Amino acid sequence: MSEDLPAETVGETKATKEAKETEAAREAAGPLHSQQAEESRAAGAPKAGKSSRSARAGKKSGAAGATKGVKADEKPVEPVAPLDWSNPLRDPQDRRLPRIAGPSGLVIFGVTGDLSRRKLMPAVYDLANRGLLPPGFSLVGFARRDWENQDFAEVVHDAVKEHARTPFREEVWQQLAEGMRFIPGDFDDDEAFEQLRKAVQELDTSRGTSGNYAFYLSVPPKFFPKVVQQLKKHGLTDAPEGSWRRAVIEKPFGHDLGSARELNALVHEVFDPEQVFRIDHYLGKETVQNILALRFANQMYEPIWNRSYVDHVQITMAEDIGIGGRAGYYDGIGAARDVIQNHLLQLMALTAMEEPAAFDARSLLTEKLKVLRAVRLPDDLGAHTVRGQYEGGWQGGAQVPGYLEEEGIDPASTTDTYAAIKLGVDNRRWAGVPFYLRTGKRLGRRVTEIAVVFQRAPHSPFDSTATEELGENAIVIRVQPDEGMTVRFGSKVPGTSMEIRDVSMDFAYGESFTESSPEAYERLILDVLLGDANLFPRHQEVEESWRILDPIEEYWSTHGKPAQYASGGWGPREADEMLARDGRSWRRP
Repeated sequence: MSEDLPAETVGETKATKEAKETEAAREAAGPLHSQQAEESRAAGAPKAGKSSRSARAGKKSGAAGATKGVKADEKPVEPVAPLDWSNPLRDPQDRRLPRIAGPSGLVIFGVTGDLSRRKLMPAVYDLANRGLLPPGFSLVGFARRDWENQDFAEVVHDAVKEHARTPFREEVWQQLAEGMRFIPGDFDDDEAFEQLRKAVQELDTSRGTSGNYAFYLSVPPKFFPKVVQQLKKHGLTDAPEGSWRRAVIEKPFGHDLGSARELNALVHEVFDPEQVFRIDHYLGKETVQNILALRFANQMYEPIWNRSYVDHVQITMAEDIGIGGRAGYYDGIGAARDVIQNHLLQLMALTAMEEPAAFDARSLLTEKLKVLRAVRLPDDLGAHTVRGQYEGGWQGGAQVPGYLEEEGIDPASTTDTYAAIKLGVDNRRWAGVPFYLRTGKRLGRRVTEIAVVFQRAPHSPFDSTATEELGENAIVIRVQPDEGMTVRFGSKVPGTSMEIRDVSMDFAYGESFTESSPEAYERLILDVLLGDANLFPRHQEVEESWRILDPIEEYWSTHGKPAQYASGGWGPREADEMLARDGRSWRRP
């Protein structure tokens, strides 16, 4: 029958049949092969209307076949990817691939400071070493130093060599160093900010950062307003269409509720609240994030995580060092403002919060705010809060000075180096359950932990036997230094009598997972570049935390002086008495 048809029709019939066979084979091959076929067609493979001869030539030569036979006065068709193309290797259900930042850059103000040298620059290198930064990532330093770009690169190189978590690789370093720039100047220097603007534009062109920049303010809080105003004045906060600009702010976020609100208002005049990332590095620690996993991914804990079973909760952050060379910063601020207002109240909110609707910034903020707004201060602040100062003594085999003997400290200072407070949460889950928060310097060892202590069994048939060493059941979440969790419960001692004592079941990150935990700043810097605000306190949380702490600070300022405690111990005697009045005692970490 084909003999009666025109040659063009015969060609079309064969091509159509061939196209149908190809389509059927493509569907049978599955989605991956299907997508590859689409890519092949987009690259220039012949369509069904072409002759079968051209189609066979296209199959043999791929994209080159699309231009074969084109007349001299015709331009070859450029390969065009379909608009709905997506990489099959980036399947959202594939959990093997980590999150990778897109084209972006990071500008660090105060880049010569200790935080930048010990934490920020090594964290940037570690992210690059793990393949989580784009090839064109750029790092810009801003500080009052007469440096060239090479000098800045050398400083970063030394910091990375000394403090990076991952092994040093020359090829990674070279790629990172190509995108480093340094801007010398003061925060009042308009010319320096103009140079910064030009450097950002140059990096957009040379490194392909696409206008995406995060500005990290690693400077004292008093400079925050000036820096953000200069950024606005010189157009650095105005992102090109489709790009973003973000501000990263280190604590402390003010020194009381009034100053925190004023600071937030000044920053939000320049950056929208969603563009401001307040860093609390504790929230970047794996074990802190594991609080949510422990509670809401396991059925065994949540049913007993309430007032019906929990007796009390202790949250401790202890340091075995003094103030070092931070006298100018620390004196006048103290332990409660430095640690309780941010770190410990955040840990408390994560421990006490209800299950969020989703693991996103808005849902987490909603549930944490419910807890902070339900916090109740004790009626007698004198009986249920304690502040202290460490005295000179021996610690770690060395003689150490007391706080009032430290260089730069006023001998009449009343700044607290130890603080312990009792709080309640007025909601259905936690009514009547006290939360004890404590922090201090020059204590027995460096440790941060959350201990959820359970009520004793309502009846024990073993009271007539040896149960003197049986305490209360507890779940202890270790935030640092040995990250993990301990469950304490009673067990029979082998033997002929019913002797019962406490035993522990331990989980340690280092033993259970082959990959070491990343530094907190690695996770947080990556989240900033990705725009993921899950682990960053919002301004509402900051203000609620100051609302809780301000009455305690006001009480302390008019009632006596801090209690003294020996270096190397676990705080003043008054703190032990505070719990003893409730019939409880502090855990020894």
